[in-house]
Amino acid sequence: MRVGLVQLNVSDDPEENLVETRALVRAAAQGGARFVLTPEVTNCISSDRTHQRNVLHHEDDDPTLAALRADAADLNLWLLIGSLGLKTDDADGRFANRSFLVAPNGQIAARYDKIHMFDVNVSETEVYRESAGYRPGARAVVADTPFATVGMSVCYDVRFPYLYRALAHAGAEVLTIPAAFNHITGAAHWETLLRARAIETGCYVLAPAQTGDHESRDGKPRRTHGHSLAVSPWGEVIADAGTKTGVTFVDIDRAEVAKARARVPSLSHDRPFEGP
Repeated sequence: MRVGLVQLNVSDDPEENLVETRALVRAAAQGGARFVLTPEVTNCISSDRTHQRNVLHHEDDDPTLAALRADAADLNLWLLIGSLGLKTDDADGRFANRSFLVAPNGQIAARYDKIHMFDVNVSETEVYRESAGYRPGARAVVADTPFATVGMSVCYDVRFPYLYRALAHAGAEVLTIPAAFNHITGAAHWETLLRARAIETGCYVLAPAQTGDHESRDGKPRRTHGHSLAVSPWGEVIADAGTKTGVTFVDIDRAEVAKARARVPSLSHDRPFEGP
């Protein structure tokens, strides 16, 4: 199964971003990919909540979601929209950070709202409070496809291994970890965390990422790490996109999942314990 990892450098303008995203999804399809993945916040990167309220939409009327669903159907491929920032009807006005798995008929096969919020002081000048603008999800999600069972997650989730073990126990063979990973923590931890999640579960890890300096008309600009990665079930990096935008191709085979789990069957060795 040929996979296309789309690496983006989005701004805070969803209309502008959609043009580039659609072009790269089509390039992935032309390159033979039957499963294409985009990064976290495919539609908009912004730290300005007022700007987000002005440009984001609810799921039912989001132009990015509608266009990409139509493209998945037109191109007859599976598409993971890494995530979209979406309005909700929550009383506190917070948004959802929602990942979508779209089937080749354009229908939404699964939705996942990012569970873990990035509330971190990376440095004196790099402070993030994702929970101030986004409400956390509360449900882990796996989805069956003809090529594998997919376990869905988003970005900061990668630091919480219990989520991925639960996904693997629920049948996941491929873990999707779309991200807009901070450039400082990305350089230190990104590859190590992704390889660890693959090794612990015997799953493929597919992690499309945002990259570079993100243009922002309102609010503080962001910089992300790039390096969209694909990791084998044995923990080997089998594709690294570097820091340029574009599509990175990789072939996956679900038989490799069974091989890795047969070599080290740790998923069958969980034991209850007391304490600490």
